[in-house]
Order: sequence, then structure tokens, then C-alpha cells
Amino acid sequence: MRRLTWLAAELVATTAETATARTLRFRVPGWPGHVAGQHVDVRLTADDGYSAQRSYSLAAPAEGDLVELTVENVLDGEVSPYLTEVIEVGDQVEIRGPVGGWFVWRPASTAPVLLVGGGSGIVPLMAMIRTRRQAGSRVPFRLLYSLRDPARRYYAGELRRPDPGLDIAYLYTRAVPEGASRAAGRIMLDDLAEGGWPATFEPDCYVCGPTGFVEAAADLLLALGHAPERIRTERFGPTGG
Repeated sequence: MRRLTWLAAELVATTAETATARTLRFRVPGWPGHVAGQHVDVRLTADDGYSAQRSYSLAAPAEGDLVELTVENVLDGEVSPYLTEVIEVGDQVEIRGPVGGWFVWRPASTAPVLLVGGGSGIVPLMAMIRTRRQAGSRVPFRLLYSLRDPARRYYAGELRRPDPGLDIAYLYTRAVPEGASRAAGRIMLDDLAEGGWPATFEPDCYVCGPTGFVEAAADLLLALGHAPERIRTERFGPTGG
């Protein structure tokens, strides 16, 4: 097994996703590559030697020594405020990874895919969507993206562009856009029954988001008859990525 070491990562580009979230593109010399769904540890070290680290999902496929993360500013966080409000192109942090081997998708897979994301849980799912597109895969994907309101959408422009074989349904919990057919509310059985795949299709299901969301969505998938071994989950708490 390869031993994980801290690598210097230089910020080369940033993109604002929402008022509180930012995509960061780093150049990491010596980066070994990664698989869609994996994450990394990011470490910041102050001049006095104090350090803090957090885990963040990778947002895009491997591209040489480039690593892309999307970070949500967490109230009272130690790392996310710096990454979303302070860091500038040319600044450096340390990155260690990639981490994880269960919550991953590879283009060699042929099963239909259901992606269920809550809030910033869309990030590793977006890496899977981008990997599929990059590989020219014809595996059908369905994405159910649950978020508070339309202003909190990550990757809004990219997800509006046609992507054959990818179907997207948005589930809003607080406020819906004008003309929406679904009222605001938490994810329900009908959402997964209508927007997902029938269990008989034996899809691979990936669920990512806050712990409560992930547990609820996984329970609903089980209630719909999906095999437990086909339901892969990734969850995070208040300071997670």
C-alpha cells in the first residue's frame, strides 16, 4: 500500500459556485492521480506552527498534477473560511491523498448509476459525472440533487448544458424556483421512485451529504428494494468536506 505523504499544493485558479462556496484548482507536483469519489486532506499551517486540517472531496477527474476541490464556508470553521475568502492564486497549502476506495466510480463499470446528493454532497458525485463524460461512457446516470434553494446550486452552468445519458432532478427543501412542480420539502420515497432507477435494474447508488440526509436517503432506497451492497454512502458533519 502506498504511504500517503503531504504534498505542496499551489492554487492556480478559483471559481465562485455560490455566495458561500468556491472551487479551487491546485497544482500538486508529484500527485499520483485519483478516482472519482475519493477525497483528500488539506492542511494549513500558521506562522507560529499551529496547523489545522480537514477532508474535502475531489470535484473533478485526475488531470496530471491538477487537483480540484469545491469548499463550502462553514460557520466558525478553521479551514473553510481561509479557502473560501482568503487564499489567492499563487498561495500554497498542503494536500495528502487520495483517500478512499469504496465510494468510487470507474468508467469500466456497466451498471446504471443513481447519484443522490444533499447540499455540498454533490461534489464527489460531480467528479463521477465529469469522469463519465471524459471517458465517453454510455452508462446512464441519474442525479437527484437536494438543496435548500436555487441560489445554492453548485456547478449550475455546467449542469444546465446537455449531457446525453445524464438525467437531473432538483429537490428543494426551503424555497423553489417559479413554476416548480414539486413543493419544497425533504427527500421522500416518491422522489427516489420517480427520479431514480427501479431496483430491478440493479443500479449502483451513491449517496453523499450530511449524516441525516444520507441515512434518510439510504433507508428510502432500501425500502424501494435496492440491494444494500449497491448503496454506497459518504457523509460529513459540521466540519467535514
